Amino acid sequence: MNYIKEMRKLIGNEILFTVGCGVIIEVDNAILLQHRTDEDNWCIPGGVMEIGETFEETAKRETFEETGLTVNELELFGIYSGESCFVEYPNKDKAYSVQVIFRTTKYNGDLIQKGIESKEHKFFSKMDLPSNLDPRQKPFILDWINGKQSPIVS
Repeated sequence: MNYIKEMRKLIGNEILFTVGCGVIIEVDNAILLQHRTDEDNWCIPGGVMEIGETFEETAKRETFEETGLTVNELELFGIYSGESCFVEYPNKDKAYSVQVIFRTTKYNGDLIQKGIESKEHKFFSKMDLPSNLDPRQKPFILDWINGKQSPIVS
């Protein structure tokens, strides 16, 4: 079931609360980012939880859907909430989100471009990140760069 489509039928384009899950995939001190097509910025793989999923199931499903990678041995990196997690999407959906972020160095598969949400995937070193990071994800990407002790609750 597509959670967002079902919610939209009930309440229109204004969504008050969502849960998103993402994965920091770290290899050799570099992070995997995807270049989003809708907002022209870079973010980690992840997306909105569907009804009945666990946080980990959401993170694994979204990562596979967006990258073709199966992630393993997920560790909780942080839980982010508040004003910085507000978003208004191009289709006018509005949401406050709780973001549950995992970290791993273990994955299987080949990195492939899947779906229409992103146009490129690339590993970036901490010193060579793109300037146009997703503003809602920038706090946890910066926490990763700065080696902040996890799990983070913000």
